[in-house]
Amino acid sequence: MSTDSGGKGAGFVHHASLYDGDEAFLAMALPFAEEGLDAGEPVLAATTPANIELLRDALGARAHALDTAETAYFGRRPVERVSSFLRYVNRRNVRGRRTRIIAEPLWAGKSARQIAEWKRMESGLNVLLADSDVWMICPYDTRTVPEDVAQAAVATHPAHVVGAKILPCAAYVDPDAYAAAADAPLLPPPVGADRLDGPAAPAAVRAFVRGSAAAAGLSGARLAMAETVANEALTCLLERGATGAEVCAWEEPGIVAWDLLATGPATSAPAAWAGFVPPGEQAGPFDGLWLMRSLCESVEIRMVDGRMRLRLRYGGKGNAERL
Repeated sequence: MSTDSGGKGAGFVHHASLYDGDEAFLAMALPFAEEGLDAGEPVLAATTPANIELLRDALGARAHALDTAETAYFGRRPVERVSSFLRYVNRRNVRGRRTRIIAEPLWAGKSARQIAEWKRMESGLNVLLADSDVWMICPYDTRTVPEDVAQAAVATHPAHVVGAKILPCAAYVDPDAYAAAADAPLLPPPVGADRLDGPAAPAAVRAFVRGSAAAAGLSGARLAMAETVANEALTCLLERGATGAEVCAWEEPGIVAWDLLATGPATSAPAAWAGFVPPGEQAGPFDGLWLMRSLCESVEIRMVDGRMRLRLRYGGKGNAERL
């Protein structure tokens, strides 16, 4: 593997690495890290504790120059993961040199919905980090990842690394096309969901959401943040042509869910990757969507007969301790 292979100075480079053991992992990771350290580039390994130990042992005396992060704590959700990447790059970037990141997603224990969101994010990184001078390799341990995840790896990365070789991914899919295929129509809200028919005024929507969150056992800061989420969601709809929203709420295990369907056609819809990058110094059009993604377990956006639908899943009482 050569630094030239990454296209130094050419913006974001995104590779997958499907490995089946320690030897295959090191065949990719060690030359990648060594060449970066030789060039004075920041190198981060965000992977499993076992892989971090392997790589540090292989680097020997040079291990002190390697930045590491246990991947389970390097962004629990896609929006947090993107923020973690950007924080690292902004903190460690050396002008005129690229940043190298080994970024292994954690798949074990995730729900089907979470896995789908992480696959989608892997594709979205090609857009979200397009302007960054980062070379990222995402390892996938084929001993443990589901087959559909391994297949997604070569659809969401333009190339993959085998040892020191970089090979194109014939199955790679354009990120916008990938998102369109991944965003299947949402199932209707449950029959027994509580409903607030629209067009509802902002105050009524906030009160309804607050009431459903309180009924789910939330209180204090969690309850206040639920109202903030509702306000941002309604604002997103109003800014895109809605006169109000039809709102319903229901509970899932550990989750309170809200569905907001705009009354009136939308003048525009957020792009597939909107709201994943943290706000900058100046207010941006998707700052509210970033806040929603940051506070909610998931945010899904769909167009239904020209009307925008926002479906939010917010951590219930059992998830309160993580905040």
